[in-house]
Amino acid sequence: MSNRHVMTFNAGSSSIKFALFETDGTSLSAIASGLVEMVGGKRHFEAHNSAGAKTHADSWTGEAGEPFHADALRRILDWRADAYPAANITAAGHRVVHGGIKYTAPVVVTDEVLRELNALVPLAPLHEPHNIAAILAARSAWPDIAQVACFDTAFHRSHSFVNDVFGLPRSYFDEGVRRYGFHGLSYEYVSHRLRQIAPHHAAGLVVVAHLGNGASMCAMRDGQSVASTMGFTALDGLPMGTRCGQLDPGVLLYLMHEKRMNAEQIADLLYNQSGLKGLSGVSHDMRELEASDRPEAREAIEYFVARIRRELAGLAAALEGIDGIVFCGGIGEHAWRIRQRVLEGMEWIGVELDAAANRNGAQIISSERSRVRVFVIPTNEEIMIATHTLAAAEQFKR
Repeated sequence: MSNRHVMTFNAGSSSIKFALFETDGTSLSAIASGLVEMVGGKRHFEAHNSAGAKTHADSWTGEAGEPFHADALRRILDWRADAYPAANITAAGHRVVHGGIKYTAPVVVTDEVLRELNALVPLAPLHEPHNIAAILAARSAWPDIAQVACFDTAFHRSHSFVNDVFGLPRSYFDEGVRRYGFHGLSYEYVSHRLRQIAPHHAAGLVVVAHLGNGASMCAMRDGQSVASTMGFTALDGLPMGTRCGQLDPGVLLYLMHEKRMNAEQIADLLYNQSGLKGLSGVSHDMRELEASDRPEAREAIEYFVARIRRELAGLAAALEGIDGIVFCGGIGEHAWRIRQRVLEGMEWIGVELDAAANRNGAQIISSERSRVRVFVIPTNEEIMIATHTLAAAEQFKR
């Protein structure tokens, strides 16, 4: 029997990551991966082989009226057909940001599932519509294979009541107004990877910081999620590239009553105009902020770091201790100055930084004397999506 292939799609607000995996029934390996992203008016496509070498690159200006995600998905599918025409695609996996109360594990997408995912769009307006668009595009290209939705909220369904509830009347909690947490596929991968790297720490009390354009933190006990900085939507907690993070709800009342802003205007402000972009007036990109000499850029970074430090202490309290810290995500993996600023002065919590190891991008960046071990672990949501997709598709067949 020939090897089978799985494609994964990870659709964000202005990008789609994709990967092609091969399995012989016992192991799973990535044979290609890539990204289509939109930066300003330009669209970029890159693909790489399993060794990381670039095999395809293209840039273009989008056609008037052609939505980015439809354009990107069409090009990804055309690339696959041209570059790997013999690939035996037996399933496609999709990162879906919000699974609501019902979806606590990956699921094969049916018409009923699609209806329920569409009902969750208001809870993740930057991501859920694009996740659904990727499912529909892959379904059209491969109508006879399983499309599997893998949920970013599922990993956090192990939270206790106190870490899921808001201080609202109980009826709201019962109908689904609760803290869901996000970036679950990333945290799940880090949990598995940490068991390979440092099983003793993985079995203990760990805080993971997923820092990127979207940013959150998660407290884990024995690899299970205990608490997260994100809540009902992907707006809460840390400031992000363009999202506000923690915000007094009284500010929203002020915007409504005093500024006469409607729901659409407030949503655009909180999702697209805030965070690092809004604070700095320079950029949502940490690389550009670190390179800038504007005081507003420096202050935006200072606020980002301050919120990480504050949440770190809060999550350690939720765990009643801390044995390890993990940085992942684009900023967490590459911005050594941010890691340094987060950890400086954290001796009281048991952290002593190895400055040289941190600058050099080592896997362990705490000193040998540090009671709390600090790791940098590149995340890999795609391998988690592929793994879940194969398992869900096999189960569905039975």
